[in-house]
Amino acid sequence: MKRNPSKILVVDDNAAVRKALQLLLSPRFAEVELIASPATLPATMERLHPDAVLLDMNFHADINSGNEGLFWTDEIVRRWPETRVVLFTAYADINLAVEGMKRGAFDFVVKPWDNDKLVAVLEAAAAGHRNAAARATKSTQGKSNGAVEPADFFWGESLQMAQIRRVVEKAAPTDATVLITGENGTGKDVLAREIHAHSSRRDKPLVCVDAGAIPESLFESELFGHVKGAFTDAHSDHRGKFEQADGGTLFLDEIGNLPLHLQAKLLRALQERKVVPVGSEKAVPVDIRLICATNRDLEAMVREGTFRQDLYFRINVFHLPLPPLRERTEDIEPLAEQFVSTFATRYHRQVNGLSAAAVERLKDHPWSGNVRELQNVIERAVIMGEGPLLQPEDLDLPAALGSSSATPLEAAEEQTIRTALARYGGNLTLVAKELGISRPTLYARLKKYGI
Repeated sequence: MKRNPSKILVVDDNAAVRKALQLLLSPRFAEVELIASPATLPATMERLHPDAVLLDMNFHADINSGNEGLFWTDEIVRRWPETRVVLFTAYADINLAVEGMKRGAFDFVVKPWDNDKLVAVLEAAAAGHRNAAARATKSTQGKSNGAVEPADFFWGESLQMAQIRRVVEKAAPTDATVLITGENGTGKDVLAREIHAHSSRRDKPLVCVDAGAIPESLFESELFGHVKGAFTDAHSDHRGKFEQADGGTLFLDEIGNLPLHLQAKLLRALQERKVVPVGSEKAVPVDIRLICATNRDLEAMVREGTFRQDLYFRINVFHLPLPPLRERTEDIEPLAEQFVSTFATRYHRQVNGLSAAAVERLKDHPWSGNVRELQNVIERAVIMGEGPLLQPEDLDLPAALGSSSATPLEAAEEQTIRTALARYGGNLTLVAKELGISRPTLYARLKKYGI
């Protein structure tokens, strides 16, 4: 057997597991080191410089809300970004493993493990380590001037989106102000990035601000800046968002949440095209292109007197109303396929698309969270799915209204399993024993019912 030239570090507090992994991995990799506690992980990382770390998700210490695995995943990704992390987890902790992958882990392996699969995952992780430095350097160089690359915005095939696209193609190259409206999750921020990326200001900053999330007491400081000594905690000069966006684009999200007196201050800055930092008497000229977004009905707010009419007219030169996903069902399948491709690449999954049944399940779902909800569903499905095509059960969506796919017997079985899980605190060995089934059978039932 030819050894893989990589170095592997295993972190697991179970002596029996470490012994089994020592026997499995040592003949296959150039160097394998096993430690019982993550307390010695930093020193071992500095000495060994492993290509991949197989990291248990749970240890005895209570760190980071009871999950030491996520804490150490964050540490490895932050301090040794080129080293690949493979998470080692029990079936009941798969949600934690999914979260770990979102934080930068390469992959995860479920206990009890399949030897060939574990070795294959570690080999892939170690191979990925070799190209990490080159990719990181390229990424850093590409972002050095603050420019924003085109966002590959998904336009879809619906008539509503075709109309919006025609407006964007004409408006984006200009400096005209744009107002984007739509429900949460429709992609207003992504569209703002797309507009900036196709504007004459694309090589300058795009500065994004959640206008509704800024405390009123900090509004002027955050948007207009402040000088040293302007208030108690002003230990140095601070450039506000307007100055940071000078020459580029300022994106004000959730502008409908601004109270009236702050709307007046924003309007003044837009009209005069200059800002006065808090604590200063000197006005600073600013050159920005403004894009605003909101999920609220600003026209109704103007009629109610809760949004200034003059500010509304100033920000509403081009109005782009993004439709909810439920109103453009023809876009669900191609959008989902795009997400599958994106996440399969990101998480190194051999997932090629969606089965016909999965597509129908997606079209039946109401998508109250719109594109963002669809993105999250597909991301999780790609991570959790086992085959080349995602199946309806991989989507982990609630049963469609009026669905008769679940029999009364299946409903009773699911409830029995959930009750046993609650009784034994998720201990699958005890649950399987009470139900009189094997652990593999229990795993299959948990997957079937999306538990």
